[in-house]
Amino acid sequence: MPIHHINADDQSSLRDIYATDASNRSLPKYRIPENRTEPHAAYSFIRDELLLDGNARQNLATFCTTWIDDEVKQLMTDSIDKNMIDKDEYPQTAELENRCVHILADLWHAPKSWQTIGCSTTGSSEAAMLGGLAFKWKWRKKREAEGKDVSQPNIVTGPVQICWKKFARYFDVEIREVPLEGDALGLKPGDLRKYCDENTIGVVATLGVTFTGIYEPVAALAHELDAMQRDLGLDIPIHVDAASGGFIAPFIQRDLVWDFQLDRVRSINASGHKYGLAPLGVGWIIWSSKEDLPEELIFNVDYLGGNMPTFALNFSRPGGEIIAQYYNFLRLGRDGFAAIQQACSDTAQWLGKELAKIGPFEMVYDGHGGLPAVAYKLTEGDHGYTLYDLSERVRMRGWQIASYPLPSNRQEVVVQRILIRHGVSRDLAHLLLDDIKRGIEHLTQNPIPNSSAKPGFHHG
Repeated sequence: MPIHHINADDQSSLRDIYATDASNRSLPKYRIPENRTEPHAAYSFIRDELLLDGNARQNLATFCTTWIDDEVKQLMTDSIDKNMIDKDEYPQTAELENRCVHILADLWHAPKSWQTIGCSTTGSSEAAMLGGLAFKWKWRKKREAEGKDVSQPNIVTGPVQICWKKFARYFDVEIREVPLEGDALGLKPGDLRKYCDENTIGVVATLGVTFTGIYEPVAALAHELDAMQRDLGLDIPIHVDAASGGFIAPFIQRDLVWDFQLDRVRSINASGHKYGLAPLGVGWIIWSSKEDLPEELIFNVDYLGGNMPTFALNFSRPGGEIIAQYYNFLRLGRDGFAAIQQACSDTAQWLGKELAKIGPFEMVYDGHGGLPAVAYKLTEGDHGYTLYDLSERVRMRGWQIASYPLPSNRQEVVVQRILIRHGVSRDLAHLLLDDIKRGIEHLTQNPIPNSSAKPGFHHG
């Protein structure tokens, strides 16, 4: 048979992908197909569908990592078969997780970082829930020993990410989310006496509020709780939700006191896959000491080959993200992290300065003193368009920018927020600024009096 002859029934890789029978059919949507498809063809068809997704690098609404080293990609490939929960089978992956825990404990000034306890999670949401559960168990145990009622636990927060509302609902805890009064953007020390009582299991302080990027004043909150213990006898711990700020403040805001330097802070969570620069799927929870994690939350598992303690909500999950997190610590060191985070912060502050020059904007957060981000609102008056319209307009150029109302009691204020992450260069930010200016010019010339644009981004 001539070498150039192709059998029409041949579905091998010799045939062009788009000349196979599979290419002439729509991909099955909700039922498994009856027949097989060539691996490369199946890959190509799925890849083609994924072209309809947005460009992650232009998604400035997300906190999550969108720029990855080639070495990290290779480590993820090398680790694709490693189940991090199976510490007996993959002891070195477990060791790298343990190293990361102690590196973070040291970074966050745990009194005895070599003796602390913590673990990796699938993200900050799981880590936050573990912190909340530890508070609930400690509070309940103390109350039971005193012969007191344990049926009405509550947790006090400022404007928090949705994971804390999930924690409250899933684990039967009342969440007291303090409304924003006046021009407040987060929880203030003066709020605590009004909302805390003997049933308060803990206070959540956020280092990088989701809605604006500001840091809540952790030290001032701790000092007020110290005063409340002296005045009222209420001993209420703090959990710091440092989902993003936990990988920012230690490197470029070193004088800020927010972590285990404060005795009142008993646990901290952070997202490795946000400003920790790791791929999606890893978070961290660290307790100040082993006494802060109740033994009742630790389970010993012996059916994977060894007897191993576990205290995460999830069980089997990949080890690659943990390995990648350790790679980042090893690869970058303190000076490398500081250089990256400072560059992000400088770009955010530059962007805030430039946006402030644009007529219709009033800055809510200009990138100073918190996360590498900016948040702004429209000035008073009828501009003929909304920030939702502007979000839609710049999306035509591929940019995804979050627009949404602030939490209660400031829901009437709609803000737009831009996050600057690793990989968002000054040049890229300049291109975004140009597109925002063009969008405003277009909307000014073509007002939308009855706009139906709505939020396209949700904090869930």
